[in-house]
Amino acid sequence: MKIAVGASSFGNSSDKAVEMLQEKGIAIVKNPYDRKMTVEETIEQLQGADGLLAGLETLNEEVFSKAPKLKAIARIGIGMDNVDLEAARRYGIKVSNTPDAPTAAVAEMALAALLTIAHEIIPANRDMHNGIWRKRIGFSLTGCKILIVGYGRIGRKFADHLKMLGSSILVYDPYQPEISEKNLESALACADVISLHASGKEEILSEEIFRKIKPGTVILNCARGALINEKALYEGLKGGQIAYYWGDVFWEEPYSGMLLECENAILTPHISTYNGLCREQMETEAVRHILEDLGCV
Repeated sequence: MKIAVGASSFGNSSDKAVEMLQEKGIAIVKNPYDRKMTVEETIEQLQGADGLLAGLETLNEEVFSKAPKLKAIARIGIGMDNVDLEAARRYGIKVSNTPDAPTAAVAEMALAALLTIAHEIIPANRDMHNGIWRKRIGFSLTGCKILIVGYGRIGRKFADHLKMLGSSILVYDPYQPEISEKNLESALACADVISLHASGKEEILSEEIFRKIKPGTVILNCARGALINEKALYEGLKGGQIAYYWGDVFWEEPYSGMLLECENAILTPHISTYNGLCREQMETEAVRHILEDLGCV
């Protein structure tokens, strides 16, 4: 049996998932490119493969039609936007993901980004390296009104961290009306920080909605680039309506867009799950799923 790997960092921080496959006598074909594969590269990678440990590569009908042996996909991560689930169903391919393992790591990363912004750490460091001794005034998370958009595993974990710091939490999640603010626009008007944790590709912070955001707001996004209108965000950062933005997800990856011009945009290359413990948990969870779906348990 042969399992292909799409995730470029598979096995880099821990051998545990690799050893699980080797114990079953399964051949492993790792991603040779050290980046997200193109459709053509994915098709080539899948030749003769029974399963795929997927990263963010596009997995659509074209791919499935040219991978006749493929029976199971285990996405290493939460998001399934890159997988055409309906096409997978038609081709009889089982699909799984790892929704639990990333929770702590992503919530921790969002908190780290917010604390970095609140205490002006990045500009203070830049000043020091330029020989400038300047004491900047930041803001406290105690009493800070933080709107969490999307209250699933990661949103709840992030809220738990913030509550311990004395922040005031607002929630907007239409799927949980019992705890959600009734109106997104009114919540945006009073929030000091907006943190996006929603799924899907529907634009939440549109050009029109941006007009409702309070001046000086901080926006955090570790969910989906498509949730924000890029042009409106750029204009908000340039014009001062948005004080800071942290983004770990983008409209296209690798990202080379307009936000690179904004000093008040803190951009990281989709690394919220990139710590040793999280990667090991995600990889081993994905391997357990694919072994089960391939009948190898």
